[in-house]
Amino acid sequence: MPVSVDDEIFVARVDRLTKSYGAGSSEVTALRDVSIGIERARFTAIMGPSGSGKSTLMHIMAGLDSPTSGQVWLGGTDISRMNDAELTLLRRRRLGFVFQSFNLVPTLDVRGNIFLPFELDARRPTEQERVRVESLIDALGLAGRLAHRPHQLSGGQQQRVAIARAFATEPELIFADEPTGNLDSRTGREVLAILSAATAEAGRSVAMVTHDPIAASYADRILFLVDGEVVDEFPRSTPEQISQRMLTLERVP
Repeated sequence: MPVSVDDEIFVARVDRLTKSYGAGSSEVTALRDVSIGIERARFTAIMGPSGSGKSTLMHIMAGLDSPTSGQVWLGGTDISRMNDAELTLLRRRRLGFVFQSFNLVPTLDVRGNIFLPFELDARRPTEQERVRVESLIDALGLAGRLAHRPHQLSGGQQQRVAIARAFATEPELIFADEPTGNLDSRTGREVLAILSAATAEAGRSVAMVTHDPIAASYADRILFLVDGEVVDEFPRSTPEQISQRMLTLERVP
């Protein structure tokens, strides 16, 4: 199948995406006819007020939830009609995740958590992959913590482990869901700098859901959602510019 221009530009995209919950008078529409793409080798932030649909959008693009209508692609693959087993394999092999709550396995040490994606895929890393991951461990300052369990680490160290795990298999796209939500401001900035460097220096693709204008200021591109619709898009901007736009997002009835 030939690669389309969209597939070359966007690592993931949705077309006329709608997501509703419930039925009849209790139906709630979380996303309304959304068409956007996440650009390759760029850091994209998805922002909006509480209930705007930003987390729902991320979950559907990551194959964690299904659309009511519309299509979802990862590269040239339409994931909209995949079954659960196919989606599980796709997430395992082509996506990475960084969560607010770290989601590390408490019974595994740092090394075990970082190499977990290979274990889940029932394979051993190649020598090239092992060398690359060891280099990533060094770059993130985790070499002296490999035998530690998550409870023995600071919040910032746990999030670094989560980032190393997310990048371990070189996924096509990293989804970051409020990755600084449980961190102090200094540690949060360090984590954001790591994600930003991953796109600028290593050509990785990152999509981050956040409500924090400071976090969004690290992104190359910022999408704004209100009431399940994309209402604006900014290039890299200052926290003040982003905050001002957020203040005007609530629609007047």
